[in-house]
Amino acid sequence: MTYDFDTITNRRNTNCVKWDENGTDDIIPMWVADMDFPTAPAIVSALKERVAHGVFGYTFVPDSYYEAIINWFSRRHNWHISREWIQYTSGVVPALSVVIKALTSPGDKVIIQSPVYNCFFSSIRNNGCEIVENPLIPTPITEEKGNDTAAASFTYRMDFDDLEQKAADPKAKLLILCNPHNPAGRVWHRDELQRLNDICMRHQVRVVADEIHCELIMGNNKFVPFASVSQECQDNSITCNSPSKSFNTAGLQIANIICNDAETRQQIDRAININEVCDVNPFGVIALQAAYNESEEWLRQLCNYLNANYQALCRFFDERLPHLPVARLEGTYLVWVDIRPTGITSDELTARLMSECKVQVNTGTMYGEQSGEGFIRINIACPRRIMMQGLERMLPLLITNA
Repeated sequence: MTYDFDTITNRRNTNCVKWDENGTDDIIPMWVADMDFPTAPAIVSALKERVAHGVFGYTFVPDSYYEAIINWFSRRHNWHISREWIQYTSGVVPALSVVIKALTSPGDKVIIQSPVYNCFFSSIRNNGCEIVENPLIPTPITEEKGNDTAAASFTYRMDFDDLEQKAADPKAKLLILCNPHNPAGRVWHRDELQRLNDICMRHQVRVVADEIHCELIMGNNKFVPFASVSQECQDNSITCNSPSKSFNTAGLQIANIICNDAETRQQIDRAININEVCDVNPFGVIALQAAYNESEEWLRQLCNYLNANYQALCRFFDERLPHLPVARLEGTYLVWVDIRPTGITSDELTARLMSECKVQVNTGTMYGEQSGEGFIRINIACPRRIMMQGLERMLPLLITNA
């Protein structure tokens, strides 16, 4: 079956954060990380069947839920999970928060690799811990550009020397890994993940892997779950994941924390109950099973469409905005663009794109005040016609300030 990602679905006036939050109907929103595509038909069908029952009381998570997760990650990623390792909760951000609460004390330090997802900062601060940034290093792409790189000009790599120094601090207890990385677009390689874990284990730092974007992989890139790299990585990590980004079901509020250590799971379970995020939405439970059991082909076609969107964006920048470098997108649908050649700060440019061009993107400073300054993040998970309209609207301002 061929799925349609070109048809435009009107999301206005549905209490949609992405389209309705600004209270105006003339903005093209290319910011918050959700997609403008209806989710997979199998998910919609399963939810319709549940709605038809008409009673929506408290729910428990059935055996089939765990089986769907175990089979999915074994089949697609060669990661073999035991049922008892899985703890469900209402979202990946609540999951990160409870893991931090479970495994740290106020005043401890948590390492993040900026520029990185903004909720990492708030989850750390909200638990009374100190943020330690191990900034990623922007790296020019020097190889000849082919179909897989398009007009991408740079990528990011980890700064392992800096990580070694920061992990050596006795107060450093956790490192939050973003894999695939939002907003840098990296899908980390096996050897990078192993080296990161080697450093963390030398200094008794646990790795918390946020892998919410793990199915949104572009081209020939391959996602490697952190815990699947080696027994040492599995033993030293806690993974937080959800089908919500890949299948556009974030509003259904379901996520999982996966850890093979029983004592750690007990600590996390206590934190889940302290934070009172132990109850989940019955629709989320159903959607996860329909996603993992019946929607793999839909996902494959989605990723192909997103990759084609990225290629189209790269051609646009290459031909019409060649002074603005675009990061290579290996995973996610979030494109990171270097706007420093404009001479305008990220915050000012984002505000002017909104007011003058009627396009909403994310300012880079959301993801780290220093490492994100001079960048913007563009969400391309929409029908291509909408994406191109947004880029055309942005063009006059970005050309004027070349």
